[in-house]
Amino acid sequence: MKTVITTTSFGTYDPAPLDHLDKAGISYTLNPHGRKVSADEVVALAADADGIIAGTESLSAAVLDKLPGLKVISRCGVGMDSVDLDAAAGRGIRVFNTPEGPTLAVAELAVALILDLLRMVSAMDRNLRQGIWKKQMGSLLTGKKIGIIGFGRIGKKVAELLEPFSVELMYCDVVPQTCTLSCGRKGLEEILGWADIICLHLSAQPECRPVIGAEELALLDHGAWLVNLSRGGVVDEEALYRALTTDRLAGAALDVFEQEPYAGQFTELPNVILTPHVGSYAREARIAMEMQAVENLIKGLTA
Repeated sequence: MKTVITTTSFGTYDPAPLDHLDKAGISYTLNPHGRKVSADEVVALAADADGIIAGTESLSAAVLDKLPGLKVISRCGVGMDSVDLDAAAGRGIRVFNTPEGPTLAVAELAVALILDLLRMVSAMDRNLRQGIWKKQMGSLLTGKKIGIIGFGRIGKKVAELLEPFSVELMYCDVVPQTCTLSCGRKGLEEILGWADIICLHLSAQPECRPVIGAEELALLDHGAWLVNLSRGGVVDEEALYRALTTDRLAGAALDVFEQEPYAGQFTELPNVILTPHVGSYAREARIAMEMQAVENLIKGLTA
């Protein structure tokens, strides 16, 4: 049996997941490009594969049509928006993901980015490296009103980690969620008008429709902050850029982008923190995700 692994760093931090494939008698090909692969590259790599351990590349019906031998897609991650699940089901392809693996890693990064934004750590670091000794006046996290949009596993973990800072917490989700913390639920417009900090933990939207566009950004108080660790396309990047350059927002932290790798206009702004889609990139979480992805693949191929 043959598997293609399309994620960019699989097995780098611990060879155990690859060893597990070897012991199961499954040969594998690693991503040779060192980046997210295109649809054509997926087809070229997986033309005769039985399984794919997938990243966030598109596995559309058109791609799956060109992979007649494919039996299993094992996503190394949570989101399934990159996989055409109906097309996979129609072709008898079993699909798995690793929903628990990245939760704590993404949630901890969200808290780190919020603190960085409020205390302007990265901004002052950049200044010092340019020979500029300038003390920036930041803000406390304590007492802030934080709106979490998307309240699944990760959103709930973010709330749990933030609660000891004595913040006010509210969430927005299309489905009412159980919350054991002191947080309530608001609609989208209401939470945008209420929050000092908006933290996005949504899945990609149908037809790539932004959830946060110009109209939504206009509802935020002047001086609010926005953090996006969900999916590129959830935020209208042009509208966000305008909000950041007209003082509508104090700052933003972005880990995901419409086009990745990202090299766009946010790189020009001093009040934006940019990271290269590394929400799950904590060593312990990454290894756990990779091992679970391998176990799911083996289960799918041998069941």
